[in-house]
Amino acid sequence: MIDELLDGSGSQSDAASAAVEEAVRKAAAAEIVPRWRQLATHEIVEKSGPHDLVTVADRAAEAHLTASLTALLPGSVVVGEESVHADPEVYEALKGDAPVWIVDPVDGTWHFAHGDPGFCTLVALAVRGELLASWTYAPAREEMAVAVRGRGARLNGASIRSGSPEPGAALRVATSHPDYTTADQKAALLGLDTEGVHARPCGSAGLEYLAVARGELDAVAFSWEYAWDHAAGLLLVEEAGGAHATLTGAPFRVTGANALPFTAARDRATADRIRTLLAAR
Repeated sequence: MIDELLDGSGSQSDAASAAVEEAVRKAAAAEIVPRWRQLATHEIVEKSGPHDLVTVADRAAEAHLTASLTALLPGSVVVGEESVHADPEVYEALKGDAPVWIVDPVDGTWHFAHGDPGFCTLVALAVRGELLASWTYAPAREEMAVAVRGRGARLNGASIRSGSPEPGAALRVATSHPDYTTADQKAALLGLDTEGVHARPCGSAGLEYLAVARGELDAVAFSWEYAWDHAAGLLLVEEAGGAHATLTGAPFRVTGANALPFTAARDRATADRIRTLLAAR
């Protein structure tokens, strides 16, 4: 059972993680990469608007991952972006007792559909809301980031640490696009419009989390809580030495009901500073 949910000896845990990594790579190689920059117009569909797209690659990759991941861990279930879009009740599995694979087959679909390399596949394993491991794979960039709770974060096999921002430098923060926020959330995000903070709209959430984990970005501030966008990245940031907090200061919960917006940052001090700015409005 994925080395008793990745809590076994080091070699066993590494082998279990590698099996999942291989499943993610195979799904991308079979269903995503061959379609990158090759999509026909009819293979791209708007869901809620021009920035919320789904492609044939999203659906095929999620089906591929659903089959391979549940085979690796019998009795597990998948909560994926496309399966939840088809049946919102699927999301409730996050609150159940069965191990859950949280899957975003193509995070950054807009970028993928427009031929940009800024997309990735996100997979996380959780049990009763606790994140145990995550895999962030950016095939166009040849980057695979893996985090296992209590065992650190790695990028292409090398350990990564988020570190702390340079003292006195403006904080670099990626934020939700204002078109996808409520009035209250938009007001909270305006708290980042202050001296000492350089905020910009985010791209692929998964790649923004990876940038925080490797110290290239100081924080993210997001106003939505779909688990498939955040689960993999939150554990990656944590295991790289970072921290996260919702508007009330509580940690983000993948099961939902979070006080939004929330932040994830390179260190606890930065997370606290961003949260304070968000809560000031």
